[in-house]
Order: sequence, then C-alpha cells, then structure tokens
Amino acid sequence: MKNFSCLATFTYPHEYLVIQSIFNQENIRYFLQNETLIGIFPYYSNALGGIRLMVHPEDIDQAKKILDSFTDRSSHLKIV
Repeated sequence: MKNFSCLATFTYPHEYLVIQSIFNQENIRYFLQNETLIGIFPYYSNALGGIRLMVHPEDIDQAKKILDSFTDRSSHLKIV
C-alpha cells in the first residue's frame, strides 16, 4: 500500500460509489483512504483532506481512463 497513488479526492462517500463499482468490475486494485472516519464524521472531510482514491501503480493507466470518461461529454458516465 506504500506505492499506491492518489488519483482523486472526494468530500462525501456518495461521490465515489459509481467509480468504486466500476473499479471492482474491472479488477482495479485500490482503496479509499479516510473512508470510514469521514463516514462517521462527515464534517471532518475538509480537515482530513477528503476521501482519497488510492490506486495500485500497475492499474493507474486503466483507472485514469475510467476517471477521464466521467468528464468526456460524449460518454454516458457522468458525475452530478
């Protein structure tokens, strides 16, 4: 877990649920740092730096493509 890289930061747990589901389907190795603590104390999110999406180095390229698809206007995947 030492070499994992932070690809995104979220303020609240509901913001990453779709990404988490896609990563699980694609077998991307990741973990969410601060997820439990912010789930319990949501107003601490800014103080703790948010929920960090940490991805294994070998899966970074594939994970970036998935994250980029959320900002692509032609994609059906959108974060509201």
